[in-house]
Amino acid sequence: MIADSGTRRSEDYASQDELLPSVGAGGSLAQQSMQALRQAAAAGPFAAGLAQVAELVGWLSEGKTERLEHGDLEAQLGLRGRELMRCLLGDHLALRAVREQRLEQLADSSGELRGWVERAHRRGLLSVFGEVSVERLAYRERGLENLHPADAVLNLPEEKHSHGLRRLAALEAPRGSFEDATDAIRRQTGVEIGKRQVEELARRAAVDFDAFYRQRERFAGEQDDVLVLSCDAKGVVMRPEALRPETQKKAAASETKLKTRLSRGEKRNRKRMAEVVSLFEVTPAARTPADILPQSEQERQAARDGPVAKNKWLAASVIEDSASVIASMFEEALRRDPERKRRWVALVDGNNHQIDRITKEARKHKVKVAIVVDCVHVMEYVWSSAWSFFKEGDPAAERWVHEKVRAILEGKAGIVAAAIRRKATRLGLDAQQRQNADRCADYLLAKRRHLDYPTALANGWPIATGVIEGACRHIVKDRMDITGARWGLEGAEAVLKLRALKANGDFDDYWQFHLARERARVHEARYAGAVIPSPPPAK
Repeated sequence: MIADSGTRRSEDYASQDELLPSVGAGGSLAQQSMQALRQAAAAGPFAAGLAQVAELVGWLSEGKTERLEHGDLEAQLGLRGRELMRCLLGDHLALRAVREQRLEQLADSSGELRGWVERAHRRGLLSVFGEVSVERLAYRERGLENLHPADAVLNLPEEKHSHGLRRLAALEAPRGSFEDATDAIRRQTGVEIGKRQVEELARRAAVDFDAFYRQRERFAGEQDDVLVLSCDAKGVVMRPEALRPETQKKAAASETKLKTRLSRGEKRNRKRMAEVVSLFEVTPAARTPADILPQSEQERQAARDGPVAKNKWLAASVIEDSASVIASMFEEALRRDPERKRRWVALVDGNNHQIDRITKEARKHKVKVAIVVDCVHVMEYVWSSAWSFFKEGDPAAERWVHEKVRAILEGKAGIVAAAIRRKATRLGLDAQQRQNADRCADYLLAKRRHLDYPTALANGWPIATGVIEGACRHIVKDRMDITGARWGLEGAEAVLKLRALKANGDFDDYWQFHLARERARVHEARYAGAVIPSPPPAK
């Protein structure tokens, strides 16, 4: 039996019907409403809230408000309305405290019983309406932490800031700077939160990203659609302590030209790579090289559109290395195609490490993945080689590049590489003049097995990495590369995950999952059997 060391508060409140204001025969409607509200406020559990309603009605009834423009009315009602909501929330919490019934017995997760109970234990909660006080029973035992079952019922956070404020931070912090996020939250709620608090709330909000996608039900896509995997990386300027060890050493050894900012090239030793992966599906759309690079007006008019990405999923991390992030991409692909019956295609920019990781993951999961190098990267190599033979701005260079890239799309990468070398030799170019030409030829030969564009086009696969490049810009660059940004590791990771959730269209589903996980972590884990005890019904 748990002893009660507190004095019980009165529960003889008026019924809900008694709280409703009524209009008498005398006086104006506004006066009668205010009088009824004040009477109800004096007698009922929602005293503060009803008093605010009375004050608000009284203010609206004043003659001077009739001279206000609607914009002024909106602004004032917004401010006064927030205070009303704060009072109503506080009144409701106070009523729950009065009605909370003692449990006969309470044990923690280790089976330790709490011997006595005390009332009037309070904690603060900073809500989206303002700060309120939460009063509840405390189950106590010497040498053990107090247990508050009412906290679990409310799913209160460990910190002072409510889940509503955490959600706002999770939505606003990924959009712009943390300073902008504090301004946005203040505009929406009137609540003042510092930049550090916003960053911490964002970090707390993002902790269940990986668990959310691991548990999500298998996506039911079309079996004939192709699964397309792609990965890339983008540098993020970090604080010195957040750099990887090798980069830290280079940064420490380098000298900056200016004291107050980094010059061009100096950011190289201040960045940590954020690994980005994407997975999407396409309905095959067969094409030919003429659809990509038409040579005549007739071919241009007859060109067919390529496959369109759908059901996109993105993820990014500045903490995990590329191997881990690519592994998560394969997990998502397996969730969509657990029986490995669909066609898998990987689009890459030619990075050997990415190709090696994709190959290893494919071997690990016993799935066949066709690797295709982005045709735009190939085109850039050919353009670079053109300046070994043509002057800058020469229209002949454009025609030459068009011819060579068209041949590569037709499956003649080896022939094009040989032709580029022969041209450099025939023109008698020295080592420096032919450097770009040789670099292009080497690239074509090294990646030749992944330049099978005829097969890719005939099967209706995409051959460009536009989705992952767009993801790098949207998920990483647009937010992480804002002027003056220097990131800590945990803050950067949280923002990347939250931006990915928003881009995937999964934020609302994730938030419900996150709140359930918070309840399990913060509350259920404290009690025997991880079950929050249910209080007896109110008398």
